[in-house]
Amino acid sequence: MADYDVIVIGGGPSGLTAALYASRGGLKTLLLEKMTPGGLAQTTDIIENYPGFPEGVSGPDLMGLMEEQAGRFGAEFKTIVEVTAIENLDGGLFLVVTSGESFSAKSVIIASGAEPKKLGVPGEGEYTGRGVSYCAVCDGAFFKDAEVAVVGGGNSAAEEALFLTKFAKKVNIIHRRDRLRADKINADRAANDPKIEVVWDTVVEEVVGGDKGVSALRLKNLKSQEVRELPVEGIFIYVGYGPNTDFVKDMVELDEYGFIVTDGEMNTSVSGIMACGDVRSKALRQIVTAAGDGATAAFSVEKYIDKLENREYGEFKA
Repeated sequence: MADYDVIVIGGGPSGLTAALYASRGGLKTLLLEKMTPGGLAQTTDIIENYPGFPEGVSGPDLMGLMEEQAGRFGAEFKTIVEVTAIENLDGGLFLVVTSGESFSAKSVIIASGAEPKKLGVPGEGEYTGRGVSYCAVCDGAFFKDAEVAVVGGGNSAAEEALFLTKFAKKVNIIHRRDRLRADKINADRAANDPKIEVVWDTVVEEVVGGDKGVSALRLKNLKSQEVRELPVEGIFIYVGYGPNTDFVKDMVELDEYGFIVTDGEMNTSVSGIMACGDVRSKALRQIVTAAGDGATAAFSVEKYIDKLENREYGEFKA
């Protein structure tokens, strides 16, 4: 007999929503989170684009409400627990292995998220949330009439630089090469926007700031070796995202970037394992889409378990 009907791996918006829907649906649910519930949203000061909060809501407050709501319906939480593997057991069950203990379940929802790749330069960590951001859609409005920088040369960097022109008076794209890697249409739009200046062949060596947050970037030109400071109030880093999939990289199908491949109902290539939120291969990674993914994953788990136990979907669960 399994310890749980479903184990949710990851406590961000998608995992919390999956736990809510699964537990409310009568499934014995365990959520495992390597830090504290909330994921990257926990680090966002104000969220202004989540429906239902016209004045905005802080990331910790919203995530706290989601956790409380899932707990209200009986979801169990274990935090500071890192999952290291998922193994197959007899009878179609799964064993979720952590650094401390293991738990068995009839199904698993992977909601382990993705983390922005860091520059790894001095000041980046210190000023994260105080001028250093990895999400222009989340934080761009805080930089109205300010000068900011975007680091990167791909589609995300070009698109987010264009988005930031709605607020900032000037946007500097810092790119280590002599041309953008973005699609031609995005590169052309960025190059021709009067508010955008591209700083070519350049890398960030340090994020400079003080009590009020970021004040400048120390830049190095890779061709001339010149080092200078660029005064900015914010820096948006787009050098890629890394999905948290190491523990399942040999078990479920991943795309070329390491994200989990699912169908529209969040089913992975392994029956009984669903994935939702930023960890799966998709176009838009926002709190609202993560929540939708989580609800869909839990719905699919309910159908899967009913089929596993030879019940019609929707039949009363003991």
